[in-house]
Amino acid sequence: MKSLKRSLGLLPAVAALIAGTMAAPAAQAAASPYEKGPNPTESLVTASRGPFATSQTDVSSLVSGFGGGTIYYPTTTSEGTFGAIAISPGFTAYWSSLSWLGPRLASHGFVVIGIDTNSTLDQPASRGDQLLAALDYLTQSSSVRNRVDPNRLAVAGHSMGGGGSLEAAKDRTSLKAVIPLAPWNADKSWPEVRTPTLIIGGESDAIASVGSHSIPFYNSLSNTGEKAYLELDGAGHFFPNTSDDNVAKFMISWLKRWVDEDTRYTQFLCPAPSSGLFSDFSDARFTCPM
Repeated sequence: MKSLKRSLGLLPAVAALIAGTMAAPAAQAAASPYEKGPNPTESLVTASRGPFATSQTDVSSLVSGFGGGTIYYPTTTSEGTFGAIAISPGFTAYWSSLSWLGPRLASHGFVVIGIDTNSTLDQPASRGDQLLAALDYLTQSSSVRNRVDPNRLAVAGHSMGGGGSLEAAKDRTSLKAVIPLAPWNADKSWPEVRTPTLIIGGESDAIASVGSHSIPFYNSLSNTGEKAYLELDGAGHFFPNTSDDNVAKFMISWLKRWVDEDTRYTQFLCPAPSSGLFSDFSDARFTCPM
């Protein structure tokens, strides 16, 4: 009887040990160390502003490597460093054509440098070089360099700037995310890109038609690991020039997932959004699960 009681007395300890062993994998699956902000919701990622207050500072056109621009950044100093993204406008355009993206992305916990190019006529390869020069300036010389994690950087751009973002990713494979918007480039094949890439195109784009640019670019991304193609229903070439909740939602989610390694945002990427009748999207191709 005493032996039986001793055995019964051990049951709670054995159960606790088993429970602890079973819980160990969950404990090891810690949240990303770069995770910032509240648990995301649909209303958060589509709101005109995120949870972080932001400020901005101008960059002189005399800076070396690119044509100046504007830096947007979260004002808090209690959250550690932030990932960063450089964004280029398109052919003949200035940063002002995309400037809505600056405070919007920064308000979700990123440092954003929106650049002007050395010449508005610069081609994609040059724009790619300038995006990388802007990231180097941001992390090494800018007044906000201490706010930026130099190991968590991304690029984006519109039109030739979008083509330039692919050029930048080809040249610097350490980048964490690439987001070409209505991208244009004479080069249609990008197997050199090894960075998770989100391409957003416009169904009715008559300048960089998705059939000649965005879709061939997406199909050629054979070494990125993860990639996504999103096509806005009825949109033309200049859709990035106007504030758009869908563009913001997917840009924020892509940056959060790959720059911040924040898996809380996977829910907005996988499964891919529905496309076709009664949808905002005419095509959506995502490498889910991510």
